[in-house]
Amino acid sequence: RISYDPTRYPKYIPEAYCLCKGCLMGIFGEENFHFRSTPVYMPTVILRRTSSCAGGRYVYTEDYVTIPVGCTCVPEQEKEAESVNSSIDK
Repeated sequence: RISYDPTRYPKYIPEAYCLCKGCLMGIFGEENFHFRSTPVYMPTVILRRTSSCAGGRYVYTEDYVTIPVGCTCVPEQEKEAESVNSSIDK
């Protein structure tokens, strides 16, 4: 996807998004729901336009944003593991 913001530089930033809920695995690329597809983020510096001008030009400030750059597979947590942790809290 392309993110657009006219008040930042660069105005257009490509962003990744995950197409599958699970992960494609095996020799035939079947979707496996024991894993989930999750985005990978990268911190990035952009320039954000402010409301002030200097010498007839816009003034920009540095801004840090996180941009999704890809997807990876992570294992789904077991329901039993969650119930064990919740009993410890009690």
